[in-house]
Amino acid sequence: MTSFPETRASLIARIADAADAPAWSEFARLYRPAIYRLACRQGMQHADAEELAQEAMLAVARTVRQWAPQRGRFRNWLFRIARNLTVNFLTRRKYRAWAAGNSQMQSVLAKECDGHNALSQLFELEYRRVVFRCAAQRVQRDVTESTWEAFWLSSVDDVPIAEVARQLSLSTGAVYIARNRVIARLRAEVRRIEMADDQSYVEKE
Repeated sequence: MTSFPETRASLIARIADAADAPAWSEFARLYRPAIYRLACRQGMQHADAEELAQEAMLAVARTVRQWAPQRGRFRNWLFRIARNLTVNFLTRRKYRAWAAGNSQMQSVLAKECDGHNALSQLFELEYRRVVFRCAAQRVQRDVTESTWEAFWLSSVDDVPIAEVARQLSLSTGAVYIARNRVIARLRAEVRRIEMADDQSYVEKE
């Protein structure tokens, strides 16, 4: 499975080739859900959000050769595509009445694309979901199944420690140790991914 730093470097280079189906499949797997959720958070219905996400993928295909690290981080570039498509989508004739009557949509249309507005913050949240998912995939591969289950049940599913211990036939102390070990590794992996992202950008400046 493609690692996140590869997605930031070699995979982005590969998707410049429209015929590289595996690269596009991996890219869409990582980023399309983020754009879809961003659209849903802005009030779009499922079908509209799916259409917007598809349009974003097509826009990337048409313009990815124009992106260069010295012009900014890839996620910022992708956010601008998603944001501009959202505005265009809502100002099409069949959506104008809906957008005009929706205060949330009016707010989206009125705001500039900067690092402080609500839409940019939402996209950053979705980006961090991608980072976490990639980090989790790596950590899960490197720990035992029981260690991962102890973490997931107690930290994500919020199952009481005693119940997790019972389900996994572990002591409560072992559950705490497993959970803390995974959390520490996740934090380290997220930092490593984000540092690789930032370093890739800085080195090209």
